Amino acid sequence: MQRFVAEGAKVVIGDIDDERGKALVDELGGADVATYVHVDVTAKDEVDALFRTAKETYGAVDIAFNNAGISPPDDDSILDTDLEAWRRVQEVNLTSVYLCCKAALPHMLEQGRGSIINTASFVAVMGAATSQISYSASKGGVLSMSRELGVQFARQGVRVNALCPGPVNTPLLQELFAKDPERAARRLVHVPVGRFAEPEEIASAVLFLASDDASFITASTFLVDGGISGAYVTPL
Repeated sequence: MQRFVAEGAKVVIGDIDDERGKALVDELGGADVATYVHVDVTAKDEVDALFRTAKETYGAVDIAFNNAGISPPDDDSILDTDLEAWRRVQEVNLTSVYLCCKAALPHMLEQGRGSIINTASFVAVMGAATSQISYSASKGGVLSMSRELGVQFARQGVRVNALCPGPVNTPLLQELFAKDPERAARRLVHVPVGRFAEPEEIASAVLFLASDDASFITASTFLVDGGISGAYVTPL
């Protein structure tokens, strides 16, 4: 959000953490540049209201960055992951992207322009080093859906791309380190650059895909993974 506001964008933040969302609006500069909307991204009515608020507040929906996701510990090997855990991850990671794209596209098609960036993952293009069956499947779905939408709406001025990050130094990953250091370490050994991405590096990739500098990029698998997907053997 900070990067978008710094570039002159007006942003609408959708989340379930009301306290943090409202504080972020103040940090970004207040209601002139940012609005917070409580939204459960698995609920269609709430998602529709989010994008409607963006249009009514700022007059357009030019960019949609769909980034909600979970990776709970009970999503593991297919042999150990029960149906409830599978469905919960699919709802948050994949159905939410479907709902957000479905809500954003009518606004963008009416305008004749727009950029949608959906967060997939490097595990959408290769097997995960640590099994997380529903997460991996959900991100594969995000990638495939983004490709189809990117092709379908290209001639109507709307670009849709799948951002595929490698492991990022976020609270989610830090929690994994705290709970299961061995599992987290197995992730790091596969990163050729020898470290995890910083959130600011992913933000730069999102900003690029949203910008006119990426005007010829759509239906793409945009990997920002430190070389993971290109490595056959990772040097130690």
